[in-house]
Amino acid sequence: MKSVEDLGDVRGKRVLIRCDFNVPLKGDVITDDGRIKAALPTLTRLRDGGAKIVIMAHLGRPKGQVNPTYSLAPVAKRLGELLGTEVKLAADVVGPSATETVAALGAGEVALLENVRYEPAEESKVDAEREELAAKYAALGDVFVSDGFGVVHRKQASVYDVAKLLPNAAGYLVAKEVDVLKKLTESPESPYVVVLGGAKVADKLAVIDNLLKVADTLIIGGGMAYTFLKAQGYEIGDSLLDAEKIDICGGYLAQAEQTGKRILLPVDVRIVDELDIPNRHASEVTIVDATAIPVGYEGADIGPKSEEIFAEAIAGAKTIFWNGPMGVAEIPSLASGTEAVAKALAAAPGFSVIGGGDSAAAVRNLGFPDDAFGHISTGGGASLEYLEGKELPGLAVLEEEA
Repeated sequence: MKSVEDLGDVRGKRVLIRCDFNVPLKGDVITDDGRIKAALPTLTRLRDGGAKIVIMAHLGRPKGQVNPTYSLAPVAKRLGELLGTEVKLAADVVGPSATETVAALGAGEVALLENVRYEPAEESKVDAEREELAAKYAALGDVFVSDGFGVVHRKQASVYDVAKLLPNAAGYLVAKEVDVLKKLTESPESPYVVVLGGAKVADKLAVIDNLLKVADTLIIGGGMAYTFLKAQGYEIGDSLLDAEKIDICGGYLAQAEQTGKRILLPVDVRIVDELDIPNRHASEVTIVDATAIPVGYEGADIGPKSEEIFAEAIAGAKTIFWNGPMGVAEIPSLASGTEAVAKALAAAPGFSVIGGGDSAAAVRNLGFPDDAFGHISTGGGASLEYLEGKELPGLAVLEEEA
């Protein structure tokens, strides 16, 4: 992939840049601006070079409809604060407002187009529809920079198709993410420990399959752990279970044993008999052995013994990758396991990577600064697909064009 430096002199040029500003909102207040801050190095470099910057981004899932709930107005305001300059927000994506806003830009000035997902063709499965929209994007720029790592696994008009129409380059964020993930898949320093959590085991099976080849230890927590416990024949009560994946999980346990790898599962868990995640409510928490969860109760976090075992494995690692919380971390009484893993990663001397998504949000909500870890990825889904060994369209197109 070409870098921003490979673009040469950008003074006076319109640089069309795809960022990932899909930030969490409470009303119109951004609760985690990590993805906006991650774009600042590339944006600052382009501003300093005198470029006219035109940003494309999305927020939420408006499904091809204009919906004020998903307006990028809060993002424009916050980005302006961080850059110390006005960020002009176009009222549309490729319409009259976008054209006029871009035409009025001076060197070093910044414009943000409205939510690209307001356009029905942005996420279309029909190539011709996406290509037609991408041509309208390309008319607003002289060069294209891809810096939204959280969307490079999507074949979308603002990610994939527009890169074919303009001279392109990877922004600093995308380049850094690829460099880190290559290190995790091609040349990780051993011992290499992978920590996987989250609700659904099906979401992580391909990652487990690929990383069992390079990792020394897999630590499995969160809702996905209970299918593994069931595969060992244990009672899991009313805990999350993917019955169709029991045999596959059992196969991974056997594979790890045969190849000298370790899969660490919880030895104790925090259980509840009532759990209301949308309203962030849980009944009184009880700690039991992971091998004997009573009927009527469900596992909702790892227990204190598991925290110690997991932390010990992390402390001895030279490379650590973590994706997925250990429990229902948005409920304070069920956030202990996730906090324990975060503390262990922050204290570990090895190179630690947090794989975006819920894990990144959890560590920030728990008060950890980003620099407590080696790297926090901005793309949960993109990171996982890269680690699965999949080709990511938004990266492949940059490599092809280069």
